[in-house]
Amino acid sequence: MQLLHTMLRVGNLERSIQFYTELLGMKLLRQSDNTEYRYTLAFVGYGDESDHTVLELTYNWDKSSYDMGEAYGHIAIGADDIYQLCEKLESQGADVYRKPGPVLGGDTVIAFVRDPDGYAVELIQK
Repeated sequence: MQLLHTMLRVGNLERSIQFYTELLGMKLLRQSDNTEYRYTLAFVGYGDESDHTVLELTYNWDKSSYDMGEAYGHIAIGADDIYQLCEKLESQGADVYRKPGPVLGGDTVIAFVRDPDGYAVELIQK
């Protein structure tokens, strides 16, 4: 068994691909359009799907935003230098809404950023 991917619905595919690739350093692994059902799938990640879990960004052509709901939590990404990454993210206009620092009651250094659609991404210092 292997966890393959997590799917996020996005309102602007290009903006989301740019965020995950240029700001968080993922690679665009593959992308495909389904013209009959009017959606595009883009898979991004840090390595090949055969041995890495990736993100599936689903863009429904006729929808530009989604209600987050209250069940969704976040995805988590390990970072070599969380402070430098957060500076880079903020300089590019990203919403780092929880600055880097120790988690309450612990020593692990974390931060939180929102992607262009408002999804929470936890950054964890490796």
